[in-house]
Amino acid sequence: MRRRHDACHAGGLMDDVQRLAETLLYEGYILWPYRRSTTKNQQRWTIGGVYPRAYSDAGGGTDRWWVKAECLVRGAKPRVTVTIRFLQVVARQVGRLEADGGLTYVDELQVGDARFVAWEEAREHAVRIEPRDLATLAAPHRVPVHIPAGSDREPLLAADGTEVGALVRRWEALDGLVDVAAAPVQPEVFRLTVRFENTSAWEGTERTGALARTFVAAHAILEADGGEFVSLLDPPGELAAASAACENAGVWPVLAGEPGTARTMLASPIILYDYPRLAPESPGDLFDGTEIDQLLILSILGLTDEEKEEMRAADPRAREILERTERLTASDFARLHGAIREFQMLRPEPDVSPAFAALEAPAPESVRIGGVEVRPGSRVRLRPRPGGDVFDLALAGRIAIVESIEQDYEERIHLAVTIEDDPGRHLAEAGVLGHQFYFGLDEVEPLGPEEGPP
Repeated sequence: MRRRHDACHAGGLMDDVQRLAETLLYEGYILWPYRRSTTKNQQRWTIGGVYPRAYSDAGGGTDRWWVKAECLVRGAKPRVTVTIRFLQVVARQVGRLEADGGLTYVDELQVGDARFVAWEEAREHAVRIEPRDLATLAAPHRVPVHIPAGSDREPLLAADGTEVGALVRRWEALDGLVDVAAAPVQPEVFRLTVRFENTSAWEGTERTGALARTFVAAHAILEADGGEFVSLLDPPGELAAASAACENAGVWPVLAGEPGTARTMLASPIILYDYPRLAPESPGDLFDGTEIDQLLILSILGLTDEEKEEMRAADPRAREILERTERLTASDFARLHGAIREFQMLRPEPDVSPAFAALEAPAPESVRIGGVEVRPGSRVRLRPRPGGDVFDLALAGRIAIVESIEQDYEERIHLAVTIEDDPGRHLAEAGVLGHQFYFGLDEVEPLGPEEGPP
């Protein structure tokens, strides 16, 4: 994951965890080519939204009105601080000043060399819940969240200082609740639960309007004092069952900070590994932490002058990306070209000559799992072994279709599967990554043709 530009807060420069959280806050905020007219920027605010309950209940699809983070905390008397962070959507209108002093709202306005367009921006918010002793949280500690509606006006001035228009920004009220609770699961081990819900007033099923009352890119930073968090990805054996029993919805807690420490958990709206890092080579945020900086920057420099002008007008943060990109030096580009994090010794590839391959025993047409015959077309439920990667976490419990039975050179049998409700299942035949997965026979549970979710 890349990092956002250095920013300041009350205590000075942000530390690594806060910079990482800042990157999450703006993940997907606006995507390349950073123009309002681009199709993929027509529907924004798609990550980490906590929507009004009335909108979700009325047919908001997968748009959640609450999220929940659960994890384990070890310690005799641990205290935990919770900080909820999110963006608030701001409607930006462009007004042309009329002779009578009033404003006529227009889609765009040219003022000298500058172009201003109507669109949406965002305001950052953080709600901090002071340290709480987990032993006192059998009953949830509830904190109301209220962000009042408001507006501001930014005058647009001609070269001679005359006001010729204004940018008018408006935002709706946001209301929510944060519940923090804890329960002992073993001696000196607590299960911490943080639930954040949206109670903002809303009626209807129209997403654009509901976004004005949505907590966008919501996530939480959990900090322990007098105790430490337990990794959900790699818990110690004695806590594996308790860790697996933690329920998370809409966010996924991972250890953050210096590797090896366990004082901070980041409840992220996207799945991360423990101790995610920000690439030090990145000159600044591009609002897409999964993309390669060098490719994005070269793509930005390849825009036409007209496209750059539209990017500059789209959003102040997009303009900052463009200006920063155009200031990069040759040495900056050299740093982006690649970095070696570590060296590993790899085993040499075995000699897979045609003669050797011909001796390989073919994979069976079917296998038996728990007394049930499984063959291509069979339905199975995925039960990955503990300690896997993020794909295992995301796919655990999902229903899949066996596409083929395969055998490797060590004669181990694997099932190639696609996810039953994946709308892109057909892409697996074309070899598109992310649509076909491999599991061992001990990682699947055969299902009948009618069996569904548990």
